[in-house]
Amino acid sequence: MTSTKFSIGVGNRIKLIREESGKTQDEIAKKAGMNTNYFAVIERGEVTTSSEKLQKIANALGVEVSKITNY
Repeated sequence: MTSTKFSIGVGNRIKLIREESGKTQDEIAKKAGMNTNYFAVIERGEVTTSSEKLQKIANALGVEVSKITNY
């Protein structure tokens, strides 16, 4: 699997989980300690982000990292 496919898959999972929780990008970005614009880029799958940032996003969403990386 290419990193682009992985990034898009992860971004789609993040968006799905976020929308199911009823939270906005801004709310999750702030909880994860990152800029909303950068969070949006991750969610769109435009970048491959670090495992540390994925962990922060998972924590902000209230899920395990595996829930966003196993799609």
